[in-house]
Parts: sequence; C-alpha cells; structure tokens
Amino acid sequence: MKDILNIVDENDEIIGQETREKIHSDGLLHREVHVYFVTPNKEIIFQHRAKDKDTFPDLLDATVGGHVEMGDSYEKTAVKEAEEETGLKIKASDLIFAGKIKNRSEDRITGKINYAFLAVYLYVYTGDVSELKIEAGKALGFEVWAISDLLALDDNSKARFIPGVLALVTTRLAEFIKNIKIS
Repeated sequence: MKDILNIVDENDEIIGQETREKIHSDGLLHREVHVYFVTPNKEIIFQHRAKDKDTFPDLLDATVGGHVEMGDSYEKTAVKEAEEETGLKIKASDLIFAGKIKNRSEDRITGKINYAFLAVYLYVYTGDVSELKIEAGKALGFEVWAISDLLALDDNSKARFIPGVLALVTTRLAEFIKNIKIS
C-alpha cells in the first residue's frame, strides 16, 4: 500500500489526502517533523541519508525526520521517528519545541518538491554518536558538527547538506541552541 498523507492549507488545517509520491511530485503542502539531537556541548548530530533516497540522496539531514501520518500529531511523529531512525525510546516531554515553519525546497537531482509545515524539535543527547542505531536502507550514519564549524563552511562542505536544513541550522536553530540551557 502506498503511503497516504494529509494535505493541509496555509493555516495547517487538513483539506485532503494524497500519496507521498504525488505530494512530492506536485509540491503539495503537508506536515513533517525534524528532531535535531544536540550534545551537551551544543553540537548538532546530522543523519547521512542513504544514496538511494527519493529526495536529497546522500546528503546530511536532521538527526530524525519524517512525515506526520494521518491521525498522528507532530509530537507523536517526532517520538516515533526518533525510535525508528536512532533506536532511542524518548518521551514527548524530552523534546524541546523550537518552532514550526513553512518550508519549501526542490531537490535539484530528483526534481521532487518538499513543501511542508515543519515542526522542529531538539533532543539533548548525552550518549556517544556511535551508539545511535542506523536505520537499514534509510541512512549511512550520523555526524556531529559544532555550530561554529557550520557557520564557516566552504562551498564543498555546504554541498554535503540538504540546502534547507543547512539554512535552518545556521540561522534560527543555531541562535535557538545558543540561547537554551542544556543541563
């Protein structure tokens, strides 16, 4: 069965359903989450996407990301995706809500369009990155980056990231992380 997702309007109200494939081929507005794992030193952990992903293959992405399935909330999706993509069982109360944005990006390689309301969360991860479980067939691994390094990337390094993810983490998210207290 094909993945069926909700389509939403400009107010994030559900107005219909469509297949994931059609949503990305036509650039229909839908719901997604990103969870950025942040170390106690305020470094960000990125997931390296598999080379055969249908959008943004072989690029660095949020630690965890996913579509909000029909009937699910943003928070429930964040918790579920965190377990699927890292092996960690976290609670919604462990998440730090960093905001919700409307984001549109086009994958220059595949031509797919991602147009979504994106709920962004942080999760303070105190373990070693090597302890995170790599989701088979979906990712190649995880990388830890200091915010200062992200702000000083050369063009070759910038090309390793999904452009919208890099834009978010080097602006709003970097500032948000600098200003939160991590215990």
